[in-house]
Amino acid sequence: MTPASVVGSATPESEGTSVLSLMNRERWIEVGRIVLTGFIAFLYWQQLVPLYVLWAAVAIGLYPLVKTGLEDLFTERKIGTELFVTMATLIAVFGGETVAGAVLMVIILIAEFIAELNTDRARASIKALIGSVPQTAIIREGGRERTVPIAQVKAGEIVLVRTGEKIPVDGVVVGGAAAVNQAPITGESIPQDKAVDSQVFAGTIVESGAIDVRTDRVGGDTIFSRIIALVEDAESERAPVQKLADKVATYLIPAVLIFLVGVYLVTQDVRMVVTLMIFTSPAELALATPLVIIAAIARAARVGILIKGGLYLELLAKADAIVFDKTGTLTANKPQVVRVQSFDATYTETELLRLAAAADRRSAHPLAKAVVEGAAARNIDVPEPETFEQLQARGVKATVDGKMVLVGNPALLTESGVVIDQKIEQTGSTPVHVAVDGKLVGIVYIADTLRPGAREAIAALKASGVKQIVMLTGDNAATAKAIAADLGVDEVKADLMPEDKVAAITALQKKGMKVAMVGDGVNDAPALARAEVGIAMGGGGTQAALEAADIALMTDDLNKIVAARNIARRSYCTIQENLWVGVGVVHVLGITAALMQWIGPIQAAFIHLGPDILVFLNSVKLLRVKIPGA
Repeated sequence: MTPASVVGSATPESEGTSVLSLMNRERWIEVGRIVLTGFIAFLYWQQLVPLYVLWAAVAIGLYPLVKTGLEDLFTERKIGTELFVTMATLIAVFGGETVAGAVLMVIILIAEFIAELNTDRARASIKALIGSVPQTAIIREGGRERTVPIAQVKAGEIVLVRTGEKIPVDGVVVGGAAAVNQAPITGESIPQDKAVDSQVFAGTIVESGAIDVRTDRVGGDTIFSRIIALVEDAESERAPVQKLADKVATYLIPAVLIFLVGVYLVTQDVRMVVTLMIFTSPAELALATPLVIIAAIARAARVGILIKGGLYLELLAKADAIVFDKTGTLTANKPQVVRVQSFDATYTETELLRLAAAADRRSAHPLAKAVVEGAAARNIDVPEPETFEQLQARGVKATVDGKMVLVGNPALLTESGVVIDQKIEQTGSTPVHVAVDGKLVGIVYIADTLRPGAREAIAALKASGVKQIVMLTGDNAATAKAIAADLGVDEVKADLMPEDKVAAITALQKKGMKVAMVGDGVNDAPALARAEVGIAMGGGGTQAALEAADIALMTDDLNKIVAARNIARRSYCTIQENLWVGVGVVHVLGITAALMQWIGPIQAAFIHLGPDILVFLNSVKLLRVKIPGA
């Protein structure tokens, strides 16, 4: 299997291998303990060993449960599942249900072992899905090549990466060309062409070609390492539903103990009490949410979405208002000429654009670049200006073909004595005025391009239950409204300063809405922080984006927001299924069967495996189930 295929899929075979890799010395000891206890219980049942041997086996089996249970009791002041199971086993053994108690303990140990192993297996799948970084690098120095451990590579050194190899460092291409699979970082399925001055990331794969990379970051400082760290730490941000489950488990056990004492006082039936203890154990509550969150975070990381914790999964699932920054988020921040309007028959639209592009040719302003690119797109031959002057916050003044050409805003023309005697259309585009020899001769209209897939992403978000889509921008109202109308945005707020964006989000929250904010992760940091969940676009190129938001998208793809929302909603739904079906229904039926004396401790112990398996299977399906966008 190639590295790329590991990134793109989680196969049953690879997962089976990961289970074996998780079997460390401690786990083999645990397997031995379970087998020994079960074997001695069988021998006692066949009357081949005395009772005290069975008691010794039970003591060996209970040791890890007692140890963990007492640690929870004295350090966290709570009665955990382990102590609960210990009490059930002892009550059974010393209450006359000796074989049933031993079998119960063995089955519970098996269930606990499977649960722990599969939880660690789900955690390990995060690295398996994302990939790994090479442990060596080929350094080019003085015309020679040498292979060194990755820990010895320093910033500024040149690293050679060839076809089929993973890039070991973050850096910039200084030689060669290659097609690079960036799926481990961005989730993009199509390899990206890399040439001189292109940014590349550790953990990505050169599928064809060869490149020399100047090292910028190595080891723990790379974007890849930051992604791994963020995903592995994501469990620390616990979702409210997870906290609720923990709280319920804490209060449930004392209530259950009181209930069981009451049942015993009424029935004097130890067998029934042991059976009830099995079905009132809160073990599945501890499994219901962590497995889902781990699987959801791993699934999101696979497609280039970094979710920093279960808290943000739940908040995104519940969000009913999504606020977008305009420039660089809904738009591509690549202005282009959308129309040329001539006011003078002497100058055709082509001639007007030729003169404007010639004047703007030496300017670095984004609007000037758009004018020059617009002329190039129309195959217009643009001459060099004879003279050129950049006027700050106004535009440019240049001599082209012996004519004095002004290109800029109305202030430039007014200050130069040019009369603006034409009505300028308010089309939502930015008008660039062009004057020749003291006369206004036309307008070049420039508009930012919509980000590909923006309309579809907003429509999909609305279909997912988002009640209000809001666009916030510092741009003028006419431009903002035109873009909003094109996208299907519900509300527009323009001419905003950063603090105004924060106020707009606060106003939505006062209406009782759960707000998600989408921005670039740096300029919109205050607004991202104020929203319930902040989503940063394009985190693949900046560590600041990883730090600024609760969710970081590794590419500037708005469909990733839809995917993140769908993953969040699916995971929240799965948690509810685990709690209500996997735990609630099964346990209620089991308690009913126990009270009706339809089943005993041994049958209950076997049935108890059902919710464990059900919760596990329902949780890990998030790694494979079809989710739109993911």
